Formats: sequence, C-alpha cells, structure tokens
Amino acid sequence: MSTGTINSQKTALEFKSTSLTVPVLLLSGNDLPAIDEQLKEKVAQAPEFFRNSPLLIDLQKLNAQNLVLDFADIVATVRSHGFMPVGIRGGNEQQNQVALAMNLPVHSLHGSNTPLISKEPAKQPLPTPEPPPSAPAASNVENKLITQPVRSGQRVYAKGDLIVTATVSAGAEIMAEGNIHVYGSLRGRALAGVLGNAESRIFCSDLQAELISIAGTYQLRDDLSQHAPHKPVQISLANQKLIIKEL
Repeated sequence: MSTGTINSQKTALEFKSTSLTVPVLLLSGNDLPAIDEQLKEKVAQAPEFFRNSPLLIDLQKLNAQNLVLDFADIVATVRSHGFMPVGIRGGNEQQNQVALAMNLPVHSLHGSNTPLISKEPAKQPLPTPEPPPSAPAASNVENKLITQPVRSGQRVYAKGDLIVTATVSAGAEIMAEGNIHVYGSLRGRALAGVLGNAESRIFCSDLQAELISIAGTYQLRDDLSQHAPHKPVQISLANQKLIIKEL
C-alpha cells in the first residue's frame, strides 16, 4: 500500500473526554443478604430505569468502618439484579486488585484511590472558588413543550427545558438536559440535568413520581412518601441531595 493511499483514508476513530451520569451504589454495610434484598426492592420500584443500568460501586464508607465484604460477591449480586458494574471507587488495595482482575476499572476518589478515613478537620477553610465565567450570549438550547398526557411506556427527551402541561403517567419517562416543568400530576419518572447540569430543577404541581433525578442524583417513590401529593413543589440539588420545597 502506498503512502498516498494511507493518507487518503478517513480517520476511523478518535479519543475524546466526556462526562457521563452514572448511578453510584454507596455501600455502608456488609450484610450481603440485606444488600440483595434492598437492591431487589429498589429495582422493583423502577425496573425500566435500572434495567441494564451502569453502576459504579463505592466502598469508601464500608472501608472507613473496617467492614469486610468480598468484592466478587457484591459484583455478582448487583449483576443478578440487572445492573452492569462499570468500576469501583474508594476500594482498598486488595479490592482494587480484584476489580482489575474482573476487568472493572478503578476510579479515583477525590484525586486518589485511598478510601476515606477519619482525619483531623482541616484547619483552614477551603479557598473560595473563582466565580464561573459569564454565560455565553446564545446557545442551541432546544426547549420542548408537550401538551398531551405522557402515557405509560412513552419517553420524552428535551435538549433544553421540558414543559409538560398534562399528566405524566406511571411507567412514563421524561428527561431533559435542563429543567422540567409538569403542570399536571407527575406519576412517572422525571430526570432533569441528564448531562450533569446540577443547577437544573424539577417543578411540578402534583408530585407522585416513581423516580425523580437531577444530574444523576435520584430518589425513588418510597423516599418521596413524606411529601404530600397535590401540592406544587420544586426540586433542586444541593450537596448531592435532592431538596424538595413546596411552592
């Protein structure tokens, strides 16, 4: 093959950096039967959401308590519920080696693979981050307006904000890269900031959702039972927790 032929070939691949939102399984106990049972309950609440879902296994709390759990067993357990582990975080040296032997990458934890342990509190406050640069003057945001009910089994995706003026039924899923507004009952699943925008919010007039999520941090129906339905609320994300406030 001549050099000229090689140069005329189109590039077949390239590497790029990107950010993905992946559920994290943060383990705080080593009772494997209890973990198995609780995973079963969670999946039963939103089976479509969790089916073949990637999952990052976080062991930092477990190791901080010096609790022992066979990593191969927990991988087998999460796979039995339909999850697809994509790596480990916060593991010790032995757990990291087992993960690598299972072809699961070891993800860094705050720039290090060392699990969290009790240390003296920092004596100096963290430096105040620089304010973000001004927002661009214009973008290709594509907001979407839905005026018909979103029925079970339907999926709606918006690259910008998503506005639904009708009911979102149980079994339906609405997703937006920006905010979500639902002016009817929200009974299905609503995922805002799906590309990692933690400033996104969910607004709805009647919260009865199966699942709500902002930038990958989610709550299931059981976690929402303390909030009375038929009242307008807004949901935001702060310190990796969803904050639900009545309007």
